[in-house]
Amino acid sequence: MKIPAASTLKLDLCGVKCPLNWAHAKVRLEQMERGQVLELVLDDPRGYRDIPRAAEAEGYAMLASDARGDGTFFLRIEK
Repeated sequence: MKIPAASTLKLDLCGVKCPLNWAHAKVRLEQMERGQVLELVLDDPRGYRDIPRAAEAEGYAMLASDARGDGTFFLRIEK
């Protein structure tokens, strides 16, 4: 399944622990076209720490990484 170009995709990974949250995000990124953005919401501090490193190691660009006051984390990754 290819995602239409120039779109932002949102993925809620709350309740999914590391490393499975990165596995879900990576599968979605692989389905996207270059230039598209994936927005992740997660509640696993380890995933918040590790996903940006894993994404950059795979050649993706981290656009944002924010801890929210409600115990969740927000990441934006560009393919």
